[in-house]
Amino acid sequence: MSISGRAIPNDPEEFWSDCLDWFDNYLSLPNSITEFRIDLEYFNISSSKRILFLLYKLNELVEKGLQAKVNWFYKETDEDMHEVGQDYEYMVKVPFEFIAYRDIDLSLAY
Repeated sequence: MSISGRAIPNDPEEFWSDCLDWFDNYLSLPNSITEFRIDLEYFNISSSKRILFLLYKLNELVEKGLQAKVNWFYKETDEDMHEVGQDYEYMVKVPFEFIAYRDIDLSLAY
């Protein structure tokens, strides 16, 4: 599973409800190993809350004895996003792997 980009919806309840419902369905018959990739450039406070809800749902898998892991991607120059990931890691029982990457300047490719 993967979430990437910017999460700043006008109506976060509407935006995230389908995702949370889908994840609830997934929990009824999950894989033995679940990897969750989060690569967000930016998200607002209302999305932050919903992301935490998803991470709490991953806790349910761990509590059932299944494996779950979060791969938290962030630009190596974005310490704030790295710290937010560390805060989430502290709040859940799911192991995190932090993966820093360099921002690529596409204008140099032409």
